Amino acid sequence: MKPNKYSYFASGFAIRADPSGFCPAYGPRLAGGIIRTVRDLQPMTLIEGMEPRMTQYTIVANQAGGPEVLEYVETQIPTPGEGQVQVEVAAAGLNFIETYQRSGTYPVDYPFTPGSEFAGTVTEVGPGVRNLKVGDRVATSEGVNGYAQFVVVDAAVLGKVPDAVDLRLAAALPLQGCTAHYLIHSSYMVRSGDVVLTYAGAGGVGLLLTQMLKLKGATVITTASTQQKKDLAKAAGADYVVDYDQVPQTVAKVTGGSGVHAVYDGIGKDTFEMSLEALRRRGTLVLFGGASGQVPPLDLQRLNAGGSLTVTRPKLADFLTTPEERAWRFGDVLGWVAEGKIDVRIGAEFPMARAADAHRALEGRQTTGKVLLLP
Repeated sequence: MKPNKYSYFASGFAIRADPSGFCPAYGPRLAGGIIRTVRDLQPMTLIEGMEPRMTQYTIVANQAGGPEVLEYVETQIPTPGEGQVQVEVAAAGLNFIETYQRSGTYPVDYPFTPGSEFAGTVTEVGPGVRNLKVGDRVATSEGVNGYAQFVVVDAAVLGKVPDAVDLRLAAALPLQGCTAHYLIHSSYMVRSGDVVLTYAGAGGVGLLLTQMLKLKGATVITTASTQQKKDLAKAAGADYVVDYDQVPQTVAKVTGGSGVHAVYDGIGKDTFEMSLEALRRRGTLVLFGGASGQVPPLDLQRLNAGGSLTVTRPKLADFLTTPEERAWRFGDVLGWVAEGKIDVRIGAEFPMARAADAHRALEGRQTTGKVLLLP
């Protein structure tokens, strides 16, 4: 790691020791001073005998398996290369895909550190980076090795976080917020007056999706499995929140039997047929996940028989293909949060060292909203 004015201090926040001259993370006594935020940092001289920080704690899986394979270990702090920056992680967002990677369902190379979604502060800038500087607040859903205290990431995939948005909230938004954004703006463009069916209305994507659908003027039917989750979905603005087995009759009642304009289905195998049945003529099913398993091969004649239906299976990466597209989606989502138009629910926060417990909670469907890991 290339030493810089941040690298001598734990967590990138202390620019000087407390008035007694003691910096608890490093031990050396410094000239008196005060604690400031990273934005107030001033260049300082390295005291003789004081070494820059070179290591951090990271979550590493050395093999596929259950949550217990996630180990909290000491590793080297990475140094940014061409077009990259180093970021001190304020929080990492937990996503279901990471349980697939950890378990071996999705093959990865080991040793493996999960985490594509995080927010934090730029602490070092590599060669060739023009759009970011040390001290910038940033977030992404396209990083790697995010279950760590420091990460290196391509500058091109980072979005700037407004000062009005807490970094922990920002960590909850890149993947789920941009997913909800592309679903309703690009996969199927929702119009005012549309009737839309979603599932898991109290989940991380579900809560954001409902709020964005209401901003577009849609009527929202969604599902939840407990009264607590139903209350959360209603608070987010859903017009109808029902049990899964009540979906067909609710859709029929709300639409007068004509069916919904669109279904956003992140459940997959268990709900796919119900989703198709819920659509009106020329309706659109957006299958964006497979929490219950992958959908079996589909006979396309089924779409003809259902009324010239459309089915699409998108992924977020195909809707973040240019800097302009990233800026549009990220700007909208963070802007709505800053303006108070959408609320972000943090369902649970775990210390990074307890990443295994966080995976157990997510896989056991014990959470609502977004789950965060805090270094």
